[in-house]
Amino acid sequence: MQRVSLFGYGSTTRSLAKCFDNVTFYDDKCNKPFKDDEGYTIKPASEFNPLYSDLEIPSPGIPPYNALIQKAKHLISEYDYFQKTQPLKVWISGTNGKTTTTQMMQHLLTDKGALVGGNIGTPLAQLNVNAPLWILETSSFTMHYTNSAAPNIYILLPLSPDHLSWHGSMQEYIDAKLKPLTMMQEGDIAIIPKKYANTLSNAYIITYEDEEDLAQRFGFDNEAIKFKGAFLLDALLAMSVEKILYDTVSYNTINNFTLEAHRQEEFQDSFGRVWVNDTKATNLDATKVAVQRYEQHFIHLILGGDDKGVDLNELFTFLQNKRIKIYTIGSNKAKLSTLAQKYNIEYIQTTNLIDAVEKINKVLTKDEIALLSPAAASLDEYTSYAARGEEFKKKVNSLS
Repeated sequence: MQRVSLFGYGSTTRSLAKCFDNVTFYDDKCNKPFKDDEGYTIKPASEFNPLYSDLEIPSPGIPPYNALIQKAKHLISEYDYFQKTQPLKVWISGTNGKTTTTQMMQHLLTDKGALVGGNIGTPLAQLNVNAPLWILETSSFTMHYTNSAAPNIYILLPLSPDHLSWHGSMQEYIDAKLKPLTMMQEGDIAIIPKKYANTLSNAYIITYEDEEDLAQRFGFDNEAIKFKGAFLLDALLAMSVEKILYDTVSYNTINNFTLEAHRQEEFQDSFGRVWVNDTKATNLDATKVAVQRYEQHFIHLILGGDDKGVDLNELFTFLQNKRIKIYTIGSNKAKLSTLAQKYNIEYIQTTNLIDAVEKINKVLTKDEIALLSPAAASLDEYTSYAARGEEFKKKVNSLS
């Protein structure tokens, strides 16, 4: 009987466990062995011995320098395990917008029997293997560990620095995102930014420079699409897959899509002033996109959190000479304040998010924008980016 070792005791591996008869979990947070309610054995990571394991599958977030990964001899990814299943597979990846693009694609193709999973929250082991189509939001973590599986259609959004402490460098991050192209076969299709056009692949490659270029390649009318800015690219990429698979264009359907909370979510306070909850902007490029959307206004920008080791000079070069004032929060606020001084950008180093809102409240006018777009993760002070966004909205809505 095949002995299977699952690294990490999370939703992905717990769902995978049901696919095997002989499973043991190994988890860094486990101090002594125990059995869970379903009878599975969970052991401390230190007890893993590759001599007693025939197959290892990690939770995607476990970094490559983890001791479990280093010891593994038969490591595959969740995607590799489901490689030969029936559904046609669309993978969506990139730095920003992959969740929205995935959701938009689901919205367009649900009536075709499409199922959604992957990084968006549903493990592949919970998807119906007899469905005609799987739409999978796919992280660079997953692709790092994937060595045989490949999509039938690969959608890659633009890349900017993210997860560098996990990957080790920007090039390693880019390499992970481009890795599926190297495993795709003739008849597969990839839609990727033009700057990666020279990546070797057997797939048919469609490149795009921007939203206008992509719309032109597929014959889309951007004026018929209600989404603008970054959301327009998300919509166009989702529509591209519909066009490729079914040769249809559904403007009404895409325009009926409702954006999720926490991404450029606009609302007004009791004084009619505009605040924007963009807490999901956890990297530089997402924040740059948000600032570009509102740059016709003076912006009160709340920045800060766990920046994951990214060089922030690129962001401050972008912000330089814009009509903006920065309010720094989170574990990297001192670093942000130093950079603001270096680039001669007006700033206030605040105590926390609540303090930042209170300080903005004293000066914000109706023709200005208050924007929470942190360019950093939230786990230094919150349980999630959503919790950060909810606190922001709650505080703003209490202003009187």
